[in-house]
Order: sequence, then C-alpha cells, then structure tokens
Amino acid sequence: MRRAADTGTGAPEANRVPGVLVVTGTGTEVGKTVTTAAVAATALAAGRSVAVLKPAQTGVLAEERGDADEVVWLAGGVTAVELARYPEPLAPATAARRSGLAPVRPGAVAEAAEKLATDHDLVLVEGAGGLLVRFDERGGTLADAAALLGAPVLLVASAGLGTLNATELTARELRSRGLRLTGVVVGSWPAEPDLASRCNLCDFPVVAGAPLVGAIPAGAGARSPADFRAQAPGWLGPELGGTWDGRSFTEREAS
Repeated sequence: MRRAADTGTGAPEANRVPGVLVVTGTGTEVGKTVTTAAVAATALAAGRSVAVLKPAQTGVLAEERGDADEVVWLAGGVTAVELARYPEPLAPATAARRSGLAPVRPGAVAEAAEKLATDHDLVLVEGAGGLLVRFDERGGTLADAAALLGAPVLLVASAGLGTLNATELTARELRSRGLRLTGVVVGSWPAEPDLASRCNLCDFPVVAGAPLVGAIPAGAGARSPADFRAQAPGWLGPELGGTWDGRSFTEREAS
C-alpha cells in the first residue's frame, strides 16, 4: 500500500504527486545513476516498491544497457521505464534533433511519473546531465518536470575542485522555482580525497542551503549487485532511508 504523503525515502513531503523524487546532478559523470541505484536499493531493503524513470537516454544504442537498466542491475527488483533513447552522447534536445526522433516534453515526464506513482511507493526520476539541460526545442527541462510534479529534488555532486559553484547555482535555481532541495549526495567519494574534496564536505551545506545526505564510494557501481545492495543504506543519510551519519563522516574525512 502506498503512503499517500510519503516520498518513499523516509521523509514526508507535501508533493502534488506523493512518492516522487527527482535526481539531478551538477553535470555529467558525477554519479547520478549509481546514486539513484543506491536510493532504490535502500528503499527496496525497507520493503518499498520502486520505479525508476529515465526521461531521455542519450549516447546508448538500442541493444545496449541504459541508465535505468543499470539501476535494475545494481538495485534489484525495480520497475524501469525509459521514455526516449537517442544514439549520440549529446544533450537530449540536440540528440533528438540530430536523430530525427521526437523530443521528450516535461509534461510527458510528469505524466509518466504520476502514472508510476499510482502503484509504487517511490518513483525516482533521473535526469540527463544537470538541472537545466534541455529536453526539447522549447527549452523544457527536468526542472520543469519537477515543478509539474511538485517533487523534491536530490542533487548529486562531484567531490573535488570546481563543484561548489555548480552546486550553488543549481540550488539557487531550485529555490527560484519554489522547488525543495532534499540534499546533496557526493556521487563518487575517492578513497584518498584531496584537500579540495575534504574541504568541500563542510562547504556543501553552506552553498546548497541543504544538508549533505550521502557519499557514494568511488567505484561502487562496479561492485557485485549483492554487495551493492548490502552496502547502499550505509552510504545514504536518514533523509533517504539510510544509516549514513553525515556529521561523523565529515568530521573524519575533512580532518
């Protein structure tokens, strides 16, 4: 049974469509898919039903495994839905135009997420690249879809130098649209973090205006599915249903 006012991640929300969490990043290759899989695995371990929606998959051929498929591989029993796939590794609007295929519209993303939310406790909508990457020639974005859903947003950030600017800009854009930022997850925390990475742990909550809610170990996506599922709750904070202690992690790693 779905909880009518629950995101499925452990934190009640006043969403227009309850149970939806939008996952975006500060850019490409920051660990969005692995983070999405970790959130999904954590929710599944708590006995919740989970769906992952990938509005636009780019840079992947028809026979190849996309991001939603990767989430299923790592997390397990997840319903995976992909609205569009384009072969070239470009922004969705550009990839759609060059391929001659129809673009994805924010309204279609919201409609698909709302449909999935009728029979899943948690629907994870994973974007492509950053928050304002364009889906179509009209300038529709993941932010527009989140606004239509009234859904909170989880921001996945890179660990090192240069990440604070992108984190703050994304957080400001979300606030300007009246969207709630659940928190920041470091999508790939290095085994031997450099000075910038260590300092950024203290700075993320300041620039984002939201808590640090997780840190995924570098290389987590290469682990066996069984190991990934067992470890995932320990990489995420209580806001996402996990057991990760952000204060202790920051004190230990930032020193």
